[in-house]
Amino acid sequence: METVPDPPTIPAPRLAPELVAALRARVAPLADATVSAIAAEVPGFAAAVDGPDRTRLEDGVRMAYDGFLGVLADGDPEGITLARARRGAYVLGRDEARSHRSIDTLLSAYRIGSRVHWQELSRAAVEHDLGAQEVAALAAMVFAYADRLSAASVTGHAEEAASATRLLDQRLERLTRAISDGLDRGTLERRAQQAHWAPPETLTAIVVPFTHAPTLVTPDRATLRFPLDQPGDDLVALFVPDRHRDRRGLLDSLRGSSAVVGPTKPWWQGAISLRRALRALEVLPRPRAGAVLDTEAHLRELVVLADPESLTDLRRDVLAPLRDLPDETAGRLAETLLTWLLLQGRREDVAAALHIHPQTVRYRMNQIRERFGERLRDADRVHDLILALGAAPAPTASSPAPAPRPRRPAPLGDWVDDVELSGHAGPGRTGLRGHRGELGHRPGGGEGPQCQGGLCGPGLPGRRQG
Repeated sequence: METVPDPPTIPAPRLAPELVAALRARVAPLADATVSAIAAEVPGFAAAVDGPDRTRLEDGVRMAYDGFLGVLADGDPEGITLARARRGAYVLGRDEARSHRSIDTLLSAYRIGSRVHWQELSRAAVEHDLGAQEVAALAAMVFAYADRLSAASVTGHAEEAASATRLLDQRLERLTRAISDGLDRGTLERRAQQAHWAPPETLTAIVVPFTHAPTLVTPDRATLRFPLDQPGDDLVALFVPDRHRDRRGLLDSLRGSSAVVGPTKPWWQGAISLRRALRALEVLPRPRAGAVLDTEAHLRELVVLADPESLTDLRRDVLAPLRDLPDETAGRLAETLLTWLLLQGRREDVAAALHIHPQTVRYRMNQIRERFGERLRDADRVHDLILALGAAPAPTASSPAPAPRPRRPAPLGDWVDDVELSGHAGPGRTGLRGHRGELGHRPGGGEGPQCQGGLCGPGLPGRRQG
């Protein structure tokens, strides 16, 4: 709906010059009485009883009354006097916004001021024997004038509030960028103060699709947010303060948001949390729609996949003995070798984990020994094998298929003494003879993968039978 602008002038009755002069003489005491009434009746102006607030308010009231009398004296045909008064009212509204007083408080002050003003004018009108028609016209002018000034004050208040909000938003954005860039704590504290942001004890970085961000941002501006420049993705990063004292509570609150959650860190170390969340987006499979990816549950994969190029080179190096085999055969042997290493050579457990016969395990391990030879006696090479097989990139034509994660084996059986991986592994020697070690396994088997003590990353193919 289009708003019709106010006309530049307001109708003014013709009054005797003596009455106008008498009213001018009463401006100072009238301003004082008006301010006293406002201070007494409007809680937000209680501080204006004395001090600089009272002086400023009295100046504004006097200026308004002088403007009214200027219009009354000559009719203000060009609207200059009214425009000057409205400009003063605009500044008053702006200053009230800067003093953090609400617009309702200011409008209450205008209502009281209009009442006091009219009481004084009506007394003067009676004293000077004004007729009913002149009194009615004077009353209409009083309230039309008050409406124009209050509207100007509302505009000043609103524009200042909007400007202050924009400035605060800019400072919050600047603070958020500073946190994400990992600036020093002193700089962050100064910017937090400038943004009127009270630092919490901790922050947790969360990366979510843009559509989910509004539901996670608190109205108190405690949660910081900024869009991410991720090709093909419409993602937003949030720094969430420590509203949840335990991480489980935070994760529960994010259900259905498809969020990637970094670690909880002291607020000035929010960059660490954000970097980890972004790294998880880069190297880990994306969570399914609505699911939450907690980076704390994937530290192993994040460590091993921190340098994919180096991991590819490591695989090419340590799995060279399998390079001449067909991909399917190399994949089966790699799968068996990783499971054997993780289960410390317990043949029955390896067979249960891979769902194959123990004799198949023996057969495959004989092939592996022939190809790897002394490498399986070297602790460093065994470590390399676990890293390469347990967190492998997707297979390529030049590299064997990665080993799947072994299934959880059945309950541990008796000692497996008849099979050993590294030959004669006595005290102080590097060897992986089958024995009941410290690696725990759930009784009764299970469907999920279990790479205890190993490093089983994403991107592994499905399990094979036999």
